Amino acid sequence: QVQLKESGGASVENGGSLKLSCLASEYTYQTYSLAWFRQSPGEKREGVAAIDRDRNDQTEYADAVYKRCAISRDDAKKTVYLQMNDLKPEAPGIYYCAADPHAIYSWKMLRDDPYKFWGQGTQVTVSA
Repeated sequence: QVQLKESGGASVENGGSLKLSCLASEYTYQTYSLAWFRQSPGEKREGVAAIDRDRNDQTEYADAVYKRCAISRDDAKKTVYLQMNDLKPEAPGIYYCAADPHAIYSWKMLRDDPYKFWGQGTQVTVSA
């Protein structure tokens, strides 16, 4: 059982930057596929960025955040990060970290159904 703990959520100004972190409890987490999702009030949870270990850390990004976000992992720290730049008013919500011990097809990496383990989320707000 993997436990995931997100941190780094904050209130930032429109156009600002933020780096989220997700610490995993499982020592074999370095073999996992990892992703970040966002859920805004009244909206469905949507994929923001994902990274797959089995394909040499292949990454996938949602079109809305392409070139403004970067997902990375530090296996020694058992942590996955989401660097977000130029945050827009549509960015606020709860950001969740997700993990799964299997490789995930690239076309499914931003879907929530392949991921078995989820964190509790961290809140991000963007002020004008």
